[in-house]
Amino acid sequence: MGKIAFVFSGQGAQHDGMGSDLYNNIDLAKNLFEQFEEIKPGTKNLCFNGTKEDLSQTENTQPCLYAVDLIAALCLKEKGIIPDVLAGFSLGELAALSFAGSMSYKEGFEIVCKRGQYMQLSGEENDSVMMAVVKLDNETVENLCKKYNQVYPVNYNCNGQLVVSGLREEMDLFKVDVKEAGGRALPLSVSGGFHSPFMSSAEKKFKSYLDTMKFNKPEIPVYANYTAEVYTEDVGNLLAKQLLNPVLWQKTIEHMIECGVDTFIEVGVGKTLCKLIQKISDKVKVYNVEDMASLEKTLSEVKNA
Repeated sequence: MGKIAFVFSGQGAQHDGMGSDLYNNIDLAKNLFEQFEEIKPGTKNLCFNGTKEDLSQTENTQPCLYAVDLIAALCLKEKGIIPDVLAGFSLGELAALSFAGSMSYKEGFEIVCKRGQYMQLSGEENDSVMMAVVKLDNETVENLCKKYNQVYPVNYNCNGQLVVSGLREEMDLFKVDVKEAGGRALPLSVSGGFHSPFMSSAEKKFKSYLDTMKFNKPEIPVYANYTAEVYTEDVGNLLAKQLLNPVLWQKTIEHMIECGVDTFIEVGVGKTLCKLIQKISDKVKVYNVEDMASLEKTLSEVKNA
């Protein structure tokens, strides 16, 4: 076996019940949930019983996903699976950095609460949305975006899937262009046009907040969305830049593979990243951990690989 990477889930995969199985069965999970509950009361109830509407609000989604992402990774670590490298999709990058020791778990949770609040406010300042464009190559989607004043390519997920952020009024016409070009535009369950100029006010507030904090160099290499390269010590600056700039997910995974990673474990909610990684390369193994069943399955298969 080559190197193992943990990849931390991003926004959009949230659902009611997430994390509850780990909470009910593993002391580590229960203890961390209780710590996070002290910082943001109601977090447990949102994770376990939240409505689709509540969980689609960025200020709620991000703390919940951070909690489940981090707890899933720590449960794996407690059972003896230690990753060689890490990456997280958008907010998942904060969970990856916390896991790697750049900040404490509680500090990471406090940061993600601020991040969610700032991004929620930015989303309310403009009527922006996100859509995943599939079945078209990146260059075609980029050229379609150029036809509009405020439609931007933002998440480079894999071949044939590029997410865009844009003003709702422009996105209706953009969808028509995508269809005429032979693609499909699928709306995402988020409350704003992330990783684009729509997040300008959030980026300024977030950077000011991060400038007051001290970060450690990650103890495990963490790949940054903004550069698709490994973090050094510029943690706060890169986290802030991420809000305004595209997520270079495909490049990140390709760079990890080039460095010897052949086993990816998605930690957190759902299998979105697993599916993207499988589209990027058919030569790697992918697993996920989000509950007891997937934890036991992944433990068994990885240890016996």
